[in-house]
Amino acid sequence: LEVAQVPKEHEEDFKSVKKFNVFNTNNLWINLEAIARIIDERSLDMEIIVNPKTLDNGLNVYQLETAVGAAMKGFENAMGINVPRSRFLPVKKTSDLLLVMSNLYSLDHGALIMSPKRMFPSTPLVKLGDNHFKKVSAFLSRFGSIPCMLELDHLTVSGDVTFGRGVSLRGTVIIIANHGDRIDIPAGAILENKIVSGNLRILDH
Repeated sequence: LEVAQVPKEHEEDFKSVKKFNVFNTNNLWINLEAIARIIDERSLDMEIIVNPKTLDNGLNVYQLETAVGAAMKGFENAMGINVPRSRFLPVKKTSDLLLVMSNLYSLDHGALIMSPKRMFPSTPLVKLGDNHFKKVSAFLSRFGSIPCMLELDHLTVSGDVTFGRGVSLRGTVIIIANHGDRIDIPAGAILENKIVSGNLRILDH
């Protein structure tokens, strides 16, 4: 089941880890001979998912897609492997990208490993506003360097916000620049359990 197939009024239930503590990570290992067989037999019956989307110009469109996970029903003796949450680090938004680019993780033989310097194994909750951070190019332009996040619990950023080099984020940090305002977090700043709002500009001279 994909989120695009869930009625709007049930989306929060669908996303609840209390109701669904096991979910499909879309990582599939498939025997190529089995794929060739079901293609030759024309037995792979995939449902079409109608997914509403909004383009950058505001135009509403429908994207027609199929879910690769649903193909499992076409294979005999298919099975699932339950892996720990630490094995699943999806990057679907720039909020996810910020986490995996930070010093929270390092790459070890193709696997992202959480830093032993983090005192607890939970992953911080990061929310970046879509208006200024949605596109990767815009996201990257707003960081002089990726902040230190080893002691971060929760980060919310909304509005026109930029980060200088060598910033450290600790505990719960909320940064909100209202419409028409801009906040520049200065290089080397340490924000620990802070709410930053209003207007803060750092200008070259």
